[in-house]
Amino acid sequence: MSQPDIPFPGSPVVPNMVEADHVIQFSCHKGIGCWNACCSNIDISLTPYDVLRLKNHLGISSTEFLREYTVPYEMEKDSIAGAKFRPVENGTACRFMRPEGCDVYADRPTACRYYPVALLSMRKQDEYVDNDYYAIVKEDHCKGHEVDRRITIADYRKEQGLEEYDELARGWRQLVLKKKSCGPAVGKPSLKSRQFFFMACYDIDRFREFVSTESFNRLFELPQEEKDALRTDDVALLQFAFRYLRQVLFGEESISLNAEAAEERLAKVLEKRVIEEREAAKRRALETEEDFEEDISDDGEPVV
Repeated sequence: MSQPDIPFPGSPVVPNMVEADHVIQFSCHKGIGCWNACCSNIDISLTPYDVLRLKNHLGISSTEFLREYTVPYEMEKDSIAGAKFRPVENGTACRFMRPEGCDVYADRPTACRYYPVALLSMRKQDEYVDNDYYAIVKEDHCKGHEVDRRITIADYRKEQGLEEYDELARGWRQLVLKKKSCGPAVGKPSLKSRQFFFMACYDIDRFREFVSTESFNRLFELPQEEKDALRTDDVALLQFAFRYLRQVLFGEESISLNAEAAEERLAKVLEKRVIEEREAAKRRALETEEDFEEDISDDGEPVV
């Protein structure tokens, strides 16, 4: 495979990209000399499906989980945001680390499951689908690479339950890749748009409130069976969120609109835009008048 330039000298990610049939030598188990070392200094990005699993594991809402256990971060300057684990207060350790191991192991995040493999989802400019490649993470403290246990990345993914995690986060990764590949072509998203993107992807319980509103259900025509699923099934709602974002961000229409409601909504948007433009014109006129008055002396002569 290709060998890209190392973006950060000293990075633990080995720069060779490999495919799923690549064989790694690795084992992590209780009793190994580096047990819990990787959990003592975390920088863990979360997928929307990670948040869904963890908030259900803890029995709290997505809003509570995000507020208590995560910090947002920008994927690019003034662009869409993701979520990372918040470490222990005044420290770097994972808040779920225990002497015996991970306290949320059954629902641990994607990044934890992949270690020591890094997933690299990429899309070429002339392609419409993303392709998955992998890289190997080697850190000085990790003794897992010294254990004589060989396994392909494909089998390691199955062992770690990653097929389900990757499939249910694929729609989100495609959104992120498409936004990055479009760049300025789709314009700089407003703060409100960035906040909505984050809410729809990560704060699934608030997004459920959004799709339950009368205005949403008047505008979008959904089969009753799908409406019922969105009210009760977090996974179905998450996949719908990705569809919805593709439609509103990139025009990939897969959710039918009520024509009458859409026309009414468009008329309101246009009316609001006209009002805003009038108000802006008034402000400009007042500012011009004030500037003119400042340029006139007390005796009515222009100030030279």
